[in-house]
Amino acid sequence: MIRVVLPAHLRTLAHVKGDVVLEVDGEVTQRSVLDALEASYPMLRGTIRDHDTQQRRGFVRFFACEQDLSHESPDTPLPEAVATGAEPFFVIGAIAGG
Repeated sequence: MIRVVLPAHLRTLAHVKGDVVLEVDGEVTQRSVLDALEASYPMLRGTIRDHDTQQRRGFVRFFACEQDLSHESPDTPLPEAVATGAEPFFVIGAIAGG
């Protein structure tokens, strides 16, 4: 089971409280986790990734095991601690401004 931590506005949209727990078949990658997340919570489609290109939205970042994984390939395997559920996969809304 994979644990995903969503920002508050996406938890509200998905009607969940706390971490989201997902079953991911096969290799655990950003793509497979986000595919499972969107399959379980279809209202999140298009909020984290673009509908057509499936590219990460500009103000969304991915973290796991204290590493910024935002610019990694979506098909790169996530750390073993995430794959085993020991550590969560974080979806973070980036903050911008000046």
